[in-house]
Amino acid sequence: MAAMSPRVRRPRGAAESLGAVVLGFESIVVFLGGLVVFGLKEVPPGIEPWWAVVAGSVLALLMVITAGLLRHRWAIVVGWVLQIILALGGLLLPALVVVALIFGGMWAYATIKGAALDRRNAAVHGPSNGE
Repeated sequence: MAAMSPRVRRPRGAAESLGAVVLGFESIVVFLGGLVVFGLKEVPPGIEPWWAVVAGSVLALLMVITAGLLRHRWAIVVGWVLQIILALGGLLLPALVVVALIFGGMWAYATIKGAALDRRNAAVHGPSNGE
């Protein structure tokens, strides 16, 4: 029986790695934020409170999916759109504005500084993925 060689992982840049970490942790906080909005019943009149759980779950799932797609430049833009959607949640629960500012700042750092690190590493070591 032939020995199987270990799977070779695709090299990931700093922006992709840092962005995935931010979105991963943010997805947990967003889901819990949906539960808080549900528990406090801070929804507009005429909307059932359980929609807050659905919205928080969908936004959290979109963040996890986006974290897995950060190798594409358009996924960075999707991440920014998700940050804006979270900030708009502050209309329902003002505490979400604080969460949006904290994670938005971390997202900005991850994408901007991560891209700078990737450019520096490419200049020093050359492109790592054959570009």
